[in-house]
Amino acid sequence: MMKTLVIVFHPSIATSVANKRWLQELAQYPDRYTIHDVYQAYPEGKIDVAREQALVEAHANVVLQFPVYWFNCPPMMKQWLDEVLAYGWAYGTGGDAFQARKVALAVTAGIRQQDFTPQGKWSVTLAQLLAPFDVTLAYIGADKRRFFAFYGAEDGPKEVGYAERLARSAQAYERYLAAL
Repeated sequence: MMKTLVIVFHPSIATSVANKRWLQELAQYPDRYTIHDVYQAYPEGKIDVAREQALVEAHANVVLQFPVYWFNCPPMMKQWLDEVLAYGWAYGTGGDAFQARKVALAVTAGIRQQDFTPQGKWSVTLAQLLAPFDVTLAYIGADKRRFFAFYGAEDGPKEVGYAERLARSAQAYERYLAAL
């Protein structure tokens, strides 16, 4: 069985609550998941494109895990997409690295789920915010899977029952990845 590559884009995983808890859950299954923390791997911000491409090629499934930042992705994720998804490798002539490769997004949102509805506080769904990533994955020919999300991370620690809700989410995340 090929392992799933979980590429983590979190500028401060040490201070994270939700993303860190997800990774703690996945760490219990080292035979199933390769966890790759891009911010830790490249603290100076210079991505080794060949290394990243080799990591992708060595895995059947790829998950891009990140916190939603200002209704988008963290800066280094955008840099990774710009640099690693190169012409001739990810798309264009000879660019077939993602053909038949299952790719999913796993996101944590600070905002509560009810606020991510057409009638909610921001009048937009999380799926709508993630649409540019869906289009990118379609463009490179990836076998795009539905996203996995945890909502309400920013208010979390003050919320009664938050630790239990987060633990259930981490277990559900592992089951979601196992089913890719």
